[in-house]
Amino acid sequence: MRKVFPDKPYQDNIIELRNISQSYDGGQNWIIKDLDFLIEDKPEQGQFVVILGMSGSGKSTLLRYIAGLQTPTIGEVLINGKLVDHTQRTSMVFQQYSSLPWYSVLDNVALALRYKGVSRKEREEKAMEMIKLVGLDGHQNKFAQYPSLSGGQLQRVAIARSLLANPKILLMDEPFGALDIKTRLNMQDLLTGIWHKFQSTIIFVTHDISEAVFLADDIYIMKSPPSSFVEHIHINLPLDRNRLIKRDPQYISLVHEVEDKMVKVSDLK
Repeated sequence: MRKVFPDKPYQDNIIELRNISQSYDGGQNWIIKDLDFLIEDKPEQGQFVVILGMSGSGKSTLLRYIAGLQTPTIGEVLINGKLVDHTQRTSMVFQQYSSLPWYSVLDNVALALRYKGVSRKEREEKAMEMIKLVGLDGHQNKFAQYPSLSGGQLQRVAIARSLLANPKILLMDEPFGALDIKTRLNMQDLLTGIWHKFQSTIIFVTHDISEAVFLADDIYIMKSPPSSFVEHIHINLPLDRNRLIKRDPQYISLVHEVEDKMVKVSDLK
């Protein structure tokens, strides 16, 4: 069984996947097989973990496990040492816009607190803090839909909602895939700022290698089914980053290294 753990001394576990396997036909075919994955706590720093892999390798499925939206056929998923089930869920930002279009931006961001029974006044105050953080101040009373908001603004709504629900863990499944290049770059900058402000553990799925290297402090690569992790690349760049780092020879070298490993992994069975 392959264990893929960060190359750090043991610390408290934030997220742990134990002996995970996934089949949708009673075990005739395995999408994921014997996968172990550990994300350790990094106090006063947080971390940005990016998962890469071929289409169909199960990247999104792993996020759904952690979010409590899906249960593996075999294995356990734990957050902070507690088993995840349908009663314990972590917010997730999808590629598709997930806001409720009949609600305002403010009501969408405050949704998790509403379900927790928080008073309207308190949840709106907390929601406005997040709305300002993600740059949507002035848009809080608009409906969370086209054409009231752009694609980038709708993703900011989803990020603000997730942060308000749990700023310590943020799950993101190709959230910038449908955005134009300028908006995508702005969202990358926003996300690095959020990481450092909240010292969050962010798990991010993308197909964009340059984006992965820019954002991550660790990248993990999954092979095609039956899937497991086969590569781990630590991104040895300063934690405080801006776009100028993309001109740095070390950044360029890391992009090439990840590209080479992705090509190698694509040939594995």
